[in-house]
Amino acid sequence: MNQVVSISKFINSYEDVHKKFNLKRTDKEQFFLEWFENLPELTESEKAALDKIKQRYINHREKGLLTEVTVIILVIAPLLELAGFYDPPFMIKAEESLEIELKNPEEILRGRIDVLVIKDKLWILVVEGKNTQLTAELAIPQCLAYMMGHSNIEKPIFGLVTNGGEFILLKLSKQEIKEYDISRIFSLLPRQNELYNVLSFLKQIQN
Repeated sequence: MNQVVSISKFINSYEDVHKKFNLKRTDKEQFFLEWFENLPELTESEKAALDKIKQRYINHREKGLLTEVTVIILVIAPLLELAGFYDPPFMIKAEESLEIELKNPEEILRGRIDVLVIKDKLWILVVEGKNTQLTAELAIPQCLAYMMGHSNIEKPIFGLVTNGGEFILLKLSKQEIKEYDISRIFSLLPRQNELYNVLSFLKQIQN
């Protein structure tokens, strides 16, 4: 009988996810161009909406730490709405349960994804929220583990990890080689609103 293990307790480092899934970070420069090349232009209304999202986050963040739920309400939900993920052909599933069966050793990894965007049963985006006292990078190994649970190997899977103030984009491929890459960190600290970059990426991967 397979042993059931919580993903959040079992996957806590890059080494964990690399060994369990035979996964590696690619060294191919052309592997993940989607986060910075040929991005769609945003409209002035989209930029204004993103400026409002950023200001709301700053207003709440200045008063203390934000919970995971608050980050989703203030930042993630309006961001996904601007990206068009609430309308067909997309469908939102929140708090989605996931099980990943491993053969060596025989274990089942079980977890719950904060927000999952699905298009025609293809996972497009995984959002793994973290308390704002932690850097978003700490969520990357768990997010990769969730992404590895996707059964379709013909197309790459994209992910997003965030704590509300930092955003990191991921791309994973399970074709001939199981590999992934990571974008730079986008932050709400600079005066320039880097949510522009994040929304452009989200619009990019819809095609």
